[in-house]
Amino acid sequence: MTSGAGEPTPSLTRNTVLNLIGLAAPLLVALFAIPVLTRELGTDRFGILTLAWVILGYFSLFDLGVGRAITQIVSGQLSRGQIGAIPDLVWTALGLMLLLGIAAAVACAAASSWLVQVLRVPEELRAETLQSFYLLAVSIPVVMVTTGLRGILEAVQRFDLVTWIRAPLGVFTYLGPLLVLPFARGLVPVIAVLIAVRVAALGVHWLMCRRVMPSLQEKPRFHTNLVSRLLKLGSWISVSNLVGPLLVNADRFVLGSLISVSVVAFYTVPFELATKVLLLPGALAGVLFPAFAGTYDTDRSRSSRLFSQGMKVTWLVLFPIILLLVAFAHELLFLWMGADFASRSTRVLQWLAAGVLINSLAQIPFALVQGAGRPDLTAKLHLAELPFYFVGLWFLIHRFGVDGAAMAWTLRAAVDGLVLVLLAWRPLGFTLTPLRRLGAVALVGLFALATVNVLGEPAARAFAAGLLIVLFSGIGWWWLFSDEERPRVRKRVATLFARN
Repeated sequence: MTSGAGEPTPSLTRNTVLNLIGLAAPLLVALFAIPVLTRELGTDRFGILTLAWVILGYFSLFDLGVGRAITQIVSGQLSRGQIGAIPDLVWTALGLMLLLGIAAAVACAAASSWLVQVLRVPEELRAETLQSFYLLAVSIPVVMVTTGLRGILEAVQRFDLVTWIRAPLGVFTYLGPLLVLPFARGLVPVIAVLIAVRVAALGVHWLMCRRVMPSLQEKPRFHTNLVSRLLKLGSWISVSNLVGPLLVNADRFVLGSLISVSVVAFYTVPFELATKVLLLPGALAGVLFPAFAGTYDTDRSRSSRLFSQGMKVTWLVLFPIILLLVAFAHELLFLWMGADFASRSTRVLQWLAAGVLINSLAQIPFALVQGAGRPDLTAKLHLAELPFYFVGLWFLIHRFGVDGAAMAWTLRAAVDGLVLVLLAWRPLGFTLTPLRRLGAVALVGLFALATVNVLGEPAARAFAAGLLIVLFSGIGWWWLFSDEERPRVRKRVATLFARN
C-alpha cells in the first residue's frame, strides 16, 4: 500500500499507534498495581510473581520461531498475490506449534523443582512456588498457539484487532492478581488467574483469525512437506527469540541466584519503569516487520526509507523521555514506591534508562534484518554476545550488586545496537550518511544524560533537561530529517490526529 512516489500510506502510522495502544494500555494499571502487590504479597512473593511474568512472556519462544515465520511468510505471499497457499501453511504451522508446546510443557514441569532450588526461594514459599511453576508449564501450549494466531493478524495488517485483544490481556496481567488479593494471598491463585486470561485470549484470537481469513473455516490440513520450510526459517528466528529475551531478562534470575530473590524486586521495579519506554519502538518495529517482509524483495527503496525514518523518529521521540527519567529517577521512584526503593534503585533506573535508549534504536534494524529473511544474522550476533554478557553480568553483580546488573544490561545493549545497525547497513546497501549523523547525535545525547545527572538540585536539573530537550529536538528535526522528509512527517502526524 503506497501513496505518491511509493511512500507508505498513513495506515503505517495508524498501525503503529494502534500497536502502541495495545502495548501501553497496561502501563497505567501497572503503575497502580505494582506498589499494592508489593505491599500485600510481600517482597519475596512479589519477586517470584515478577519471574512468573517473565516466564509467561518467554513461553512463546519455545515455538522454534514458527510464530514469527508465519508473519514473514504470509506477508510475503500476500504481497506476491499467492493467497491460495496460505491456509495450508497456517494450519501446518499451528499444528506444529501445538506439538512443540506440549513437549515444552513436559520439559518445564520436569525442571520446576530444580528451578526453585536455583532461585533460592525461601523454605516457607517453596511448595506454592513449585505448584505455580507447574501451572505455568501447563499453559505453554496455550501461549504458543496464541502467538501463531497473532502472527496471522499482523501479517494481514489487522493491528486494530491485535490492539483490542492485547490491551485487555496486558491490563489483566496486573489487574488479575489484584482481584485475587481479597480472597487469597498465595501465589497459586494469582498464577491461575493469569493463565485463565491467556486461555480466554487464545479463544478471541482464533475467532478474529477466522473473521479476517474465512478460508481457515475449512477442514484443518497438516502438510509435512511444509514443516521443513517453516523450521528452516523459524530455526534462526527461534535462536534470536530464545537468546534475545534471555539477554534482556536473565539479569533478574542471576540476581536471585547470586544474592537472593528478595533483591530482585529492587531491580525489577526500575526495570519495569525504564523498559516501558520500549513500548514505542516495539510498536513501530512490530508494524515495520511485516512491512519489511512485504517490500524487501519487491520495493527495496521503500524498505530503505522505512528503515531510515524509523530510526530518526525513534530517537526524536524517545530522547526527551529518557532524559527526564535520568534527571528525576530518584523523585519518580520516591513518589511511586517510597523512600526505600528510591534509595536502593535510583542508580539502577538511570543506568537502565540509558540502555533502553540504545535498545530502542536497535529494534528497527532488528526488524529489518529479520523481515528481509536474514534471521541468521541476528541469531549469530546473539549467540556471540551470550557468553560475554553472562561473564560481565556475574562480575559486575559481584562488584556492584544490583547496580552492577543494570550496568551489564546497558553495556550489552550498546554493543548489540551498534552491531545491528551495521548488519542492516552493510549487506542491505543503505546510505551511510544519515547513520553517521544519527550516531553523532546519539553519542552527544548519551553524554548529555551523564551530565544532567551530576546536577544536585531538582531546579537545576529541570532547567538543564528543558534546555537539552529543546536543543536536541531542533537538531533532530532540522539536521536528521531531509527537506523532503519533513513535510511527509508533518502530513502523517496531521492525518493521524485528524482520524483520531
